[in-house]
Amino acid sequence: METRQTGQARPRSPQPPGAPRWVAMFHDPSAQSWRAAAESPDRVPVLYALGEMTQVTRARGEDVTVDLWGPKDGAWHRYDTSPAPVAASEAPEPPSSGGALAPTRLAERMEDRRHQVLMAGLSKAGLYDLTPDDVTAVRALVDGADETTLRRVAHWLTVAAGQPTAE
Repeated sequence: METRQTGQARPRSPQPPGAPRWVAMFHDPSAQSWRAAAESPDRVPVLYALGEMTQVTRARGEDVTVDLWGPKDGAWHRYDTSPAPVAASEAPEPPSSGGALAPTRLAERMEDRRHQVLMAGLSKAGLYDLTPDDVTAVRALVDGADETTLRRVAHWLTVAAGQPTAE
């Protein structure tokens, strides 16, 4: 995944040493080197760490280039970390607040919970580096759906990613 188009070919990481396990490799452009940033026998913690590190690096204004390695049929396999293409959503514009009272504290907390539920589902599906269109789609879903519906969507994302669910 590369967050900015630089016109240069994306560098590829070397295969991590040792037995196959889940490894997130981050590229350091200043040193032209790769480093293992997260390792685990399980995929979920590595994807979580990958999402968190990507967000922090992007918040610093730096480019993010990462490769995800994991086991497949007992051998190393490089998994695609590029964001999947998403069809343009036909989501309605959020209602303007034009003179309405600010949302109550409970409404803000419930909106935050719905946002967290959806973001957790997206992370479990491997979608941790969101484009501006993705952020708009998430906002539209959070604004237009209740928490139970978003939990169901997060469940579908988890199942689609092949993750075990906690239901």
